[in-house]
Amino acid sequence: MLTSANVKPVSASAAHILGEVCREKQEAAIPLVRLFLHYGNILPFLSAVAHAEVNRTQDPNTIFRGNSLTSKCIDETMKLAGNHYLQVTLRCMIDEICTDHKPCEIDPVKLKESENLETNRENLRQYVDRIFNMITTSGVRCPTVMCDIFFSLRESAATRFEVDQDVSYTAVSSFIFLRFFAPAILSPNLFQLRPHHPDPATSRTLTLISKTIQTLGSLAKSKSASFKETYMAAFYDYFNEQKYGDAVKNFLDLISSSGRWNQKSIETPIMLKEGFMIKRAQGRNRFGMKNFKKRWFRLTNHEFTYHKTKGEGALCRIPIENILAVERLEEESFKMKNMFQVIQPERALYIQANNCVEARDWIDILTKVSQCNRKRLSTYHPSAYLNGHWLCCKMSADTEPGCTPCTGGLPANIQLDVDGDREAERIYCLFSTNMNKLVNMQEACGSRSVYDGPEQEEYSCFLIDDPRETYKTLRVIISSVQTLEQQHTKYKRDMFRKTKIGSQDHPIGDKSFQCYIHQQSESSTYSI
Repeated sequence: MLTSANVKPVSASAAHILGEVCREKQEAAIPLVRLFLHYGNILPFLSAVAHAEVNRTQDPNTIFRGNSLTSKCIDETMKLAGNHYLQVTLRCMIDEICTDHKPCEIDPVKLKESENLETNRENLRQYVDRIFNMITTSGVRCPTVMCDIFFSLRESAATRFEVDQDVSYTAVSSFIFLRFFAPAILSPNLFQLRPHHPDPATSRTLTLISKTIQTLGSLAKSKSASFKETYMAAFYDYFNEQKYGDAVKNFLDLISSSGRWNQKSIETPIMLKEGFMIKRAQGRNRFGMKNFKKRWFRLTNHEFTYHKTKGEGALCRIPIENILAVERLEEESFKMKNMFQVIQPERALYIQANNCVEARDWIDILTKVSQCNRKRLSTYHPSAYLNGHWLCCKMSADTEPGCTPCTGGLPANIQLDVDGDREAERIYCLFSTNMNKLVNMQEACGSRSVYDGPEQEEYSCFLIDDPRETYKTLRVIISSVQTLEQQHTKYKRDMFRKTKIGSQDHPIGDKSFQCYIHQQSESSTYSI
């Protein structure tokens, strides 16, 4: 199962076959995703099935729009790995909407007598604007596993449809907007954003917001026409500005490229963040407030620079690959708050942000863009090197390895607690339950291997790209399931024979044990 990504074609793999025989793709996706996440193999598998699906897609406008095994597996991955991401991005805004109960109905037919249409539109517009801004500025918090998946989707789509310039964006937006953020806004209780389903009025507000956010993220060429309702098309005119499309593309660039800045496919620098902060002058023997200068900092996907003022040439350039760690700096170092350090091979750059929120944002985004660097440090010095020694560990050599473990990345990269054995058992149960379909699929492979004509109608529901390879995999699956069933049956019989009725473990009158005896008796009678 875990080697499914290496099977050529991937449709002949055990994981893909499980998706073919299950009644609902979701049944297969849940244990598969959990198992692959547990063993760290989710990216190769999803890349393989996504690449195969993209190659089967004829129209770039329908890419990843169906309920395939690929889409269901990516949905489940986002739901598991992206839960914290949703919490920090949307929860405060969802709570505000559910608490304030501002009227946002923009359908004239449903408008109450006490409500004003223009006021409601303005309330809704403000909500959409704020949520849209929260989403498009949240790329730094997107979990690494999701970024890697989006990068793979983007590469596959761009390779398959070279003529369509937007397909590399729509391949990603079809998941992050249509299948992640929009559903979470629509039903926050299903994504642990709210404890209960919202009241009807709030639910209506969330529905209108979700529709608008979904359309904003779709990058459709004729967005107003995508609304069936006239009032929604009119409301969307508020957002028919280039800045919204640019914000979506910048966001998609960040989440589908993060950690892979050296790829040749990303040649244009992407502006990630900029603003004034205070830095400590480098190479000085004396340290004090005079050594701190206010500078304009600018971060792109290629480098981190600072300038004397905005618009002037860079005084210093730090390539992203040279950033070894980004950590907070203890206040005692310079008696200054909101400080952090960007550690390079030669020295550390000490920076003071304007406030704690800005410091956190800079640390997060600098960590995000550099977290895949090969030479990242595992330890650092939480205090500065002053007067010939490190203030934290008192070591005198400025090249001394760090004395404190690095924080290890963003809180969004949470390791999931998955029971691999339990998920493997679920997969076994699904195969066992669908044994008849496995046999039918095996017969379909044999039919296609012998005849070049059309498949029989009862076999047409199976996707079989390579009958020979698929047949080999099916034979192994069926044999493995049958072997496990025989071992389970043997184990139950052995336990039944060794059981002493009336013992402390199985006293007389134990209803569960009586049921167990009944089951064993039926099994023994059947086998005889």
